[in-house]
Amino acid sequence: MIKTPFVAGILPPGPLNAITDIPGVTVGHVTLNQGASIRTGVTAIRPHPGNIFQDKLPAGFAAGNGFGKFAGATQIQELGEIETPIILTNTLSVAEGIAGLVEWTLAQPGNERVLSVNAVVGETNDGVLNDIRGRHVTKQHVLDALAACAPGPVAEGCVGAGTGTQAFGWKGGIGTASRAVPKGAGGWMVGALVQTNYGGVLTINGAPVGQALGQYYLREKLDDASADGSMMIVLATDAPLSDRNLARLARRAFLGIARTGSSMSNGSGDYALAFSTAESVRRTPGRRKGAASYEELPNDAMSPLFHAAVEAVEEAVYRAMLQAVTTTGHEGRELKAIPHEEVARILRHHRLGAT
Repeated sequence: MIKTPFVAGILPPGPLNAITDIPGVTVGHVTLNQGASIRTGVTAIRPHPGNIFQDKLPAGFAAGNGFGKFAGATQIQELGEIETPIILTNTLSVAEGIAGLVEWTLAQPGNERVLSVNAVVGETNDGVLNDIRGRHVTKQHVLDALAACAPGPVAEGCVGAGTGTQAFGWKGGIGTASRAVPKGAGGWMVGALVQTNYGGVLTINGAPVGQALGQYYLREKLDDASADGSMMIVLATDAPLSDRNLARLARRAFLGIARTGSSMSNGSGDYALAFSTAESVRRTPGRRKGAASYEELPNDAMSPLFHAAVEAVEEAVYRAMLQAVTTTGHEGRELKAIPHEEVARILRHHRLGAT
């Protein structure tokens, strides 16, 4: 594994260059890399360490292309909040993700009388490398991923929900990055975590890498399906945002995906969820009764956050690919890691930040 040889964009990353740069956010993985055919897993994101059902966070949701499954999306759109951690896994394991989140939430102290849980679960299809029909992810794996959530550096590449996924025909996986808004514009932080499983014409930091390496959508035939797949994006920020502005932030995530060379094809499920950890906008029980007021950023303060989200998502994709390794899986199929030295050479040729 190598470090990303550049920082995409103009804004500085946080200390970890990860979604865990947002205070309170933790990430955990369970990786299933077993035998010749099991290449899958679970990634869990906890927005804060407390009881999320009782201390809900404002959230916004956006769909770029809706050929996928994102459990809990309609309630997020309706109420503008999340009440569980976020689980990412494979397409046929969404049910297990829901089961694990429901069990975890019901078991939290203070939830003894809870009768409804809106579990938030996203997915991509890892069936190229994984025996996805075997349904190897269990409810216990989801609980284990939640228990593994921790602050600090986040494992990337072929881990958790990215164990069997691809990106632009190479091995992809889980990636994360963060960006700091200048102090004069608020000094807020935006972090992104992505699960890549999509394609197109790969562009890295503005360089036409896919074309230079001879692997890209529509190279040979018009019915080439290499652009299909899915993308899950989770954005976190410490900026005090309303759910409406969080939905606006989530929509900007797809600009970061576009920068990497995706046109969000017909067969791709592209989803983004954004939440705020700011205490001033929490949906706590006391505020849910009667009139409530929240201190939140105005619309005019959103543009720097939009830019930070775009850059964080873009780099998170690159990090997912550059941290991945060549992987062989179900029925002997193989996804190669993108050639790091060739990528660096192409970026140097275009003078776009590689060292």
